[in-house]
Amino acid sequence: MDIQVGSVLRRISIASVVLVASAAAAFAQASAPSTQPSSKASAPATASADQILDKYIQASGGRAAWQKLHSRVSKGTVDVPAASASGTLEVLEKAPDRVLITVTIAGAVFTQGFDGSVGWSNDPQNGLREQTGSELAETRRDADFYHALDFRKLYPKVSVAGTEKIGDKSAYVIEATPAEGGDSDKVFFDAQTGLLLRAVTQHHNPDGTIEPFQEDFEDYRTQDDVTIPFTIHQTNPQMSFTIKIDEVRHNVELNDAEFRKPAAQ
Repeated sequence: MDIQVGSVLRRISIASVVLVASAAAAFAQASAPSTQPSSKASAPATASADQILDKYIQASGGRAAWQKLHSRVSKGTVDVPAASASGTLEVLEKAPDRVLITVTIAGAVFTQGFDGSVGWSNDPQNGLREQTGSELAETRRDADFYHALDFRKLYPKVSVAGTEKIGDKSAYVIEATPAEGGDSDKVFFDAQTGLLLRAVTQHHNPDGTIEPFQEDFEDYRTQDDVTIPFTIHQTNPQMSFTIKIDEVRHNVELNDAEFRKPAAQ
């Protein structure tokens, strides 16, 4: 979610898992149902963008709690229902902006990393390659360990677009334009709790094409005083899959070398 947004977390940086998980699902020959759009709510938004984002920071644990953390190791599963396929996921994160994602599906291993300057991926279809341009900018944004705290820096142009219903919940909708420019992302925050419910972003593919990508966040839990989602549903035009986190550990000692692009074989 590009707010990977994902933070995915920031949540656990799940937004940066998009390329790896998409490749894994394609390798498993998945086909996905179409995305169900959220319905418009009639009531206009009554909060400002700053109020919504401040509430999000507090709902996710608060600035002081986040600043006590410097790394995270998350493990879980990836499920692709349409392909009857499943696999495992491991995400290593280190402040301020390092991430390594490993997805294993059907015996195939897909990895993606960012070491603070270089973004890269490695999979059975495309081999080891380095990211450039908009794809790299997206990865850099998603790798921000303090994504919730840095939202305004990552998205300097934000505006409230109204409210929408997601299931039985009312959500404030923020349109956020990345610092690099381009199309804005749509980010949905629970009007009651302040937590992130959904992110609809533009995902940049290796071939330069752009496609919409949606993440829905559920099963929020508080661990080490920060609140993050443990279930993330991700959908793009080709496929749909679900990530479930089983284990999260904070402040694990991680070496910077773990995030670097591997040497070519």
